[in-house]
Order: sequence, then structure tokens, then C-alpha cells
Amino acid sequence: MRILDGKETSQALRNEIADEVVKFKEKGNRPPHLAAVLVGNNGASITYVNAKIKACEEVGFSSSLVRLSDTISQAELLHEIDKLNNDPAIDGFIVQLPLPDQISEKKVIMAVNPKKDVDGFHPQNLGRMALNMHAFVPATPAGIIELLDRYNIETGGKHCVVLGRSHIVGLPMSILMSRNTYPGNATVTICHSHTRNLEDMIRSADILIAAVGRPNFVRGNMVKEGVVVVDVGITRVVDTTKKSGYRLVGDVHFDEVSKKAAFITPVPGGVGPMTIAALLKNTMIGARRRVKP
Repeated sequence: MRILDGKETSQALRNEIADEVVKFKEKGNRPPHLAAVLVGNNGASITYVNAKIKACEEVGFSSSLVRLSDTISQAELLHEIDKLNNDPAIDGFIVQLPLPDQISEKKVIMAVNPKKDVDGFHPQNLGRMALNMHAFVPATPAGIIELLDRYNIETGGKHCVVLGRSHIVGLPMSILMSRNTYPGNATVTICHSHTRNLEDMIRSADILIAAVGRPNFVRGNMVKEGVVVVDVGITRVVDTTKKSGYRLVGDVHFDEVSKKAAFITPVPGGVGPMTIAALLKNTMIGARRRVKP
């Protein structure tokens, strides 16, 4: 068993981006600028946004944080998005999810200018990605592809099972893994709550990508020997032995599944750091487009 180390791999990618920023600025360009919109006081969202801002500083990006009350109206939020869309100093921005109940996530996604949609959620970017055209790829799937690539994981002709069908991870991941490129050329099955014989389907996977948000859902008896496992899930579970009172676990029972896996991502330290690195990469792409539209 070998660990797919997201921390180490994302650091390598960040170093490459930092070097590119230096060269970019030497040509007289301003640094790439990533903005984040944070609505409310969700603890996990605050932690995640702060990590993104820290990552921006590390690679030499400029960054902005727009903090808004969880009582904000949809019209007010859309106005803030419109300001970012039209701000020439911003190369890309994200609206941190989840959003309060009074806000339509779909309307927010549609309101973001596709050219600044570094989260890759806009239908225009998803459609271009599906057609294998230049597009902002959603950050988590993009990070996973980067991880598979840098560890030279064989994907061609393999059976890839994706657990979960969200527009953030599951669906784009299935498209990326089936594209006629590397990593890709896999035969992909998407599984969800209505999938029959789910355990048999999981057991048939050469590559398993778990993104269902159910802690320790995949157990050791549900996978075959030599499987490549990418665990996207991250959930806080109570642990009184920890100072924080909780620990982070993924969708995969690591101790059991790692005994059979050829490669596996840890939680934390696997997909999470790659997501942030991919977001930085998308922002760098946005900055390049600004200079050469």
C-alpha cells in the first residue's frame, strides 16, 4: 500500500505556481488576484476560506475576502457577485458553499462570470469540460486528476467507480475519468442512493472515488485487492481523546481498506490540499487569460 500524499503533492504544485508568479510579475504584470465570498459564520467554511487566503499569500497571489451576514438577501448577494464580475482587479473568485436557506445556490452559480468562475461550477465551464475544451475544471476533481497524474496511476481501461453524483465532485469526476486522455480512458460507473447491489459494484472497482459524505461508509470487505482509493469525504466525528473533542474521518474506513489498497488517500492530508492547489492553478489560468485573452 502506498499513500497518495495530497500535502506533499499540493506543495509541489504550489511551488511551481509560485515560480510562475515570479516570472509573471517580471514581465510587468500585477499578481493574480483571488477573491472569496463568505456568507455567514459556518466554522468549516471559515477554516477553508482562511486556508485559501493563506495559500494565496504563499504563492504570491493577492487575495480578498468579502464577508457577508447570513441574513443577506439573494438580491444583495447577487449585487456583490456582479461587483466582482466587473472588477478588473479580480482574476477569479469563489462563493463559499453552503449558502443560507434563503439563497438559491443555482442562481448564485449562474450569476458568476464563467471567465472568473475558478470553482468551475458554471454550466458553461462544465459543458466545455465535457467537450474536452479549455475550461475551469471544478477544483476537487481537478486536484484528484493532478494527484493521479503525478503518481502515474494507470487509468486506461480500468473500471472507475464514483460514489456520489454531485455537480461539485461526482459528475465532473465521472466525465474527467472517461475522457480520451490521461488520466482518463477509464470505464466509469456512478453509484448513488438508488444503486442496486452497491457493495458488488464497489467491489468491482479498480479505482474507487468516494464522495458521499458518510463517514467510514466503505469497509474493507467492500473492496478488492489492489484497488486505488481516493477518499473525498471529510466529516467531524466525536473523539474525547482529542483536545478538540473530534477527529476527521473520510468516507472510507482507512484502517480496513488500506490493507487491501495499492494506493489510498488519507483524511486529512489527501484530497483537501489538492483542492486548494487546483483552485490556485485555476486562478493562475485566469490571470494568464487577462494578459492574453
